[in-house]
Amino acid sequence: MNLYQRRIWSNRIGIGLSMLAMTFGLLALLWILWTLFSKGFSALSWEFFTQDTPAPGSEGGGLRNAIVGSGLILLFTTLVSTPVGILAGIYLAEFGRVSRFAATTRFVTDIMLSAPSIVIGLFVYALVVETLGGFSGWAGSLALALIAIPVVVRTTENMLRLVPTSLREAAFAVGAPHWQVSLKVTLRAVKAGVVTGVLLAIARVTGETAPLLFTALNNQFFSTDMSQPMGNLPVVIFQFAMSPYDNWINLAWGGALLIALLVLGINIGTRILFRTKGQR
Repeated sequence: MNLYQRRIWSNRIGIGLSMLAMTFGLLALLWILWTLFSKGFSALSWEFFTQDTPAPGSEGGGLRNAIVGSGLILLFTTLVSTPVGILAGIYLAEFGRVSRFAATTRFVTDIMLSAPSIVIGLFVYALVVETLGGFSGWAGSLALALIAIPVVVRTTENMLRLVPTSLREAAFAVGAPHWQVSLKVTLRAVKAGVVTGVLLAIARVTGETAPLLFTALNNQFFSTDMSQPMGNLPVVIFQFAMSPYDNWINLAWGGALLIALLVLGINIGTRILFRTKGQR
């Protein structure tokens, strides 16, 4: 067998192994989704969205308080992490490419990207919960924001680095200041990628349980007071899934399905939106 034939067979073996690994991954994913959808849909009902979490051993009930609590926590997490992450990414890509401060920022961002979420939860617990003397929705939003910001920062910086230098030079040539070039030219050119990064950050924190256990904790009753412990889907799913009550376990499957549908819907909707705009 000559060198050419060996390369052909090596290529075929590599492709075959890659296809085999992809098949195993898809089968595992489909198995997880099938289990989630088959058990989760049985829990969805009108009471699921209109009633609060039931007491131990009782029948019925829903996850209204957890759904509203998660929505508020994620809302404020997004409002904090999106502008901070995008502006930091713009600085790293446009203004501080070779500065020492930018290098330090990148290093800290990489550390936060790889830091376990429970460590961030403990950090916010020691910094906020212990200082203020109680669990709260604000502490939960802060913990999730610290997880989401590095994702937005790195995605924004990487997308801005893909913008051709000629586009910046053309904007500078007509007299535009640097901040206008960054916000109105380069950022607008990669807005689809930046939005994708924000969505990835939201998807990353939507199902995080450990940070909320140490910050927002939980609340069995309906509440919109962010300064108090607040019910949320990840913690409720965690507690209900380990309980001996069939009703709680059924509600946990419904909550898990709701989180999966939320993340899936946001990603599909955004892809369709930007694809439609691109075709126009």
